[in-house]
Amino acid sequence: MIRPIPHCLTLLGLLLLFITSATAQVGEQRHNLAIGVNGGLNMASISLTPSIKQVSKKGINGGFTARYISEKYFKMICGAQVEVNFAQRGWEESYIDFPTLSYTRTMNYVEVPFLAHLAFGRDRGMQFFIHAGPQIAFLLSDSESISGNWEEALSYGANLTTEQHGKSIDNKFDYGIAAGAGLELRTKAGNFLLEGRYYYGLADFYNSTKKDYFARSAHSIITVKLAYLFDLTF
Repeated sequence: MIRPIPHCLTLLGLLLLFITSATAQVGEQRHNLAIGVNGGLNMASISLTPSIKQVSKKGINGGFTARYISEKYFKMICGAQVEVNFAQRGWEESYIDFPTLSYTRTMNYVEVPFLAHLAFGRDRGMQFFIHAGPQIAFLLSDSESISGNWEEALSYGANLTTEQHGKSIDNKFDYGIAAGAGLELRTKAGNFLLEGRYYYGLADFYNSTKKDYFARSAHSIITVKLAYLFDLTF
């Protein structure tokens, strides 16, 4: 089921469109193409209805980055960035009242974010940057780990949601909105970036029609990553 995009995301898209249009008319032209690699840590969870208690599931996130800087508008450097990453997502359930129970789902994706790149700072030296844009992904594989005496816990009247256990993923294609901020050190030896990023999933990986158990099942991910880019043109 496709969900409407919140008004704040629509306004963000219009703002980025306005910035691009404005810089195309009066900005100082740049033709800086850079490529490189990135890697970091995902702290993943899911938005599930009915809800479950979770702790952040850690996983890797890394791949290749390409960035093109087109213009500088006053002090704002404008461009676009695309990545192709391998990302470990999923969730880890928390059972404080039943510590012997555990359930973890690992979902491996190839993901492609398309990001507007807005930066402030010197051409050589330190810059502060903002990233925002859509992201798509495709599920490569998934696995689950479960342990504990679930029948005993349920016999004690525990209110546990277990429909997700052993349930196959219905929708392998994922899409959503990514946004982040960070610092970049630009040197003659290359460009070093440290970024924190948040991903809000708009697609459900379980079917969510009226006859299905879950009304929502989407990814929510915080990522901290490092990247190294080297300039092909400057």
